[in-house]
Amino acid sequence: MLELQGVHKRFGDLHVLRGVDMKVERGSVVCVIGPSGSGKSTLLRCVNLLEPPDEGRILLEGREITGDGSRDGLDFVRRKVGLVFQQFNLFPHKTALENVCLAQEKVLGRSKREAREQGAALLERVGLADKVDEYPERLSGGQQQRVAIARALAMDPHVMLFDEVTSALDPELIKEVLDVMRELADEGMTMVVVTHEIGFARDVGDRVAFMDEGVVLEEGPPAEVLGNPREERTKRFLGLVLEH
Repeated sequence: MLELQGVHKRFGDLHVLRGVDMKVERGSVVCVIGPSGSGKSTLLRCVNLLEPPDEGRILLEGREITGDGSRDGLDFVRRKVGLVFQQFNLFPHKTALENVCLAQEKVLGRSKREAREQGAALLERVGLADKVDEYPERLSGGQQQRVAIARALAMDPHVMLFDEVTSALDPELIKEVLDVMRELADEGMTMVVVTHEIGFARDVGDRVAFMDEGVVLEEGPPAEVLGNPREERTKRFLGLVLEH
């Protein structure tokens, strides 16, 4: 479904990604863990071409998307890849339903009625059927994040990227968001999840990649990477996270 080959990204003198290789099989969940500043979020933004890589190749469903800055190329990526951020980025002046409908109408060209039907069904799917007419300020952080997930799903993506979507939430709100993500995984959605939720990575991930200083130091099944890591750096990181 998705393949990264030798991906590099620099911001001035800062070399954030240093030759990342990764394969994501169709229907699988890859959880990316690692310390802050290791390049995890930049990796997702490169996949979605919000930050085009400086070197290397990214293939999506066999089509190379790097180097194709054309409108057609970007539209292909935007339609195929959904990205949910740490911050919810909802439009404050639009209701939950309007937030989910907007891109359907503007990008996919759906009619207002079709977009509303799809939007209402997706909000019900994420447990917010009773919140369709609420504005973001009237929703909890967990509810806003679930609206953001519904908005990404409304584009019918083939791959979903999640960038530490629970890190801005209070502990009691984290479970409701992770439960939605678990359901998506059970339904076969291809997912790349940057997370500090080690339990989620262990239970839901098919593979875990540990990143540090812009490279994937270790990658494999959760039982191996989390239960019996090879790299000393991975052991230290997991020791700190699990202790915390």
